Amino acid sequence: MKKFLFTAMFAMLLLTLAACGGDNSSEAKGEASSGNEVELVAKNWEFAEESYTVPAGDVTISLKNEEGYHGITIDGTDVKIDGEGKATAKLEPGEYTVKCNIPCGEGHGEMSTKLIVE
Repeated sequence: MKKFLFTAMFAMLLLTLAACGGDNSSEAKGEASSGNEVELVAKNWEFAEESYTVPAGDVTISLKNEEGYHGITIDGTDVKIDGEGKATAKLEPGEYTVKCNIPCGEGHGEMSTKLIVE
């Protein structure tokens, strides 16, 4: 019985580790990844891209803080992320303004980007 439990636990550990891997390099460039997901990358007083594009529908937005500590709100939606995290919303085609919602220093007031939903 102990061998079975040990083997089962080991198999679950391997599956968990395999699921955590992967390369998100396209997301870091502000491009939509598979499906309707996009990763916004925040730096000191700016986002990595001037705009991010994603297909309309249920969209998962994630925020990565590359420099500093930031959060976002997306005008016209209920999306709010404090620090790094994810949020999902049903978005209609259009252009949305994404703003930093955590005071991050001198350039905070101008820290915004566009989310283009096609």
